Amino acid sequence: MKKPEHAVHRLFQYRKAISSKPFSARGKNLLRCELCLLAQKHCTCRYRKQLNSNASFLLIMYDDEVLKPSNSGRLIADLIPDVRAYIWSRTHTNRKILDLLNHPQYQPFIVFPSEYATESQTVVETLPQKLNQNKKPLFVILDGSWREAIKMFRKSPYLHQLPMLSISPEKTAAYTLRKGKRDFQLGTAEVAALVLEVFGEPENANSLATWFSLFIESSLLSRSRQSDKDLSKRNSLIQQFAE
Repeated sequence: MKKPEHAVHRLFQYRKAISSKPFSARGKNLLRCELCLLAQKHCTCRYRKQLNSNASFLLIMYDDEVLKPSNSGRLIADLIPDVRAYIWSRTHTNRKILDLLNHPQYQPFIVFPSEYATESQTVVETLPQKLNQNKKPLFVILDGSWREAIKMFRKSPYLHQLPMLSISPEKTAAYTLRKGKRDFQLGTAEVAALVLEVFGEPENANSLATWFSLFIESSLLSRSRQSDKDLSKRNSLIQQFAE
């Protein structure tokens, strides 16, 4: 078994260990890499690289979301050094989440559509050049289906106390693995890429977007019976990401 290398890997191993039965996903008979969860012949782990970023991310994941091969939250942790990931609970709040949100090093922002903000919640679409007391931004992303994300937000009062960073992308989501019912619903990694763009790290945003595209292409190839016939797009993305 490969050694977990970041927070999402570790959370995956934890969630898998406490499961009463194996998680059943589409393509469950595939031989998958234990870290990227792609088919072993399309594993992308050897291409992964850490970026130099001043952004931090907190992924609050819905129950078995971390077990899904289609989850793109792990892609953020693949590239961004400071990423934490925890499983959300309706009945009790993880103390580690609260401690992180209240840590003096960070200024947290919940990343969510402004239409769901509470009446007293501050909503921003841009970030100040300097945060209070030179704190590091901590971008909180709710990772799950659209319905699950809404549930997590509505049933987590501690998130209502945070300033909300609302992002309104102009183009339709490229996330074709698990489309939501809303045209503008984005994959978790797509959201993070847009956040990095807003934060003033366009090169990192582009790297994450390319890594996401490579993930999608590798996933689709893993599902295709003709997966070995045309690897040109995948190879092009690998080269683009390495540049």
